[in-house]
Amino acid sequence: MKRFSVVYRLKEQYYHIPCFTYIKATTLLRKAHSTPFGKPIGIYDAKTELFKWGPLQQSLYNTLSLGEQGRQGSVIIDRVQLLRRQDERLAEEEIPLDLY
Repeated sequence: MKRFSVVYRLKEQYYHIPCFTYIKATTLLRKAHSTPFGKPIGIYDAKTELFKWGPLQQSLYNTLSLGEQGRQGSVIIDRVQLLRRQDERLAEEEIPLDLY
């Protein structure tokens, strides 16, 4: 499974793009800032379970109280973990059972 996820929001829904490397994820995040397709949120690292906010979101995040920062961080991590689990389930369902 790909370690990193670039998280973005489109029409009030969250999505992610899985990436093998952090460099690829940061490149996608930068490119997402220059396109009209969705609002880039940041990058999730599945190994460390940490989230790095995109530049615009980081400045907004910094204005929050510590308690609100913790809550926002937990919410986004929960969402991206859910997206990743859904992708795993879909991938498992796509494998025909008669191949075994």
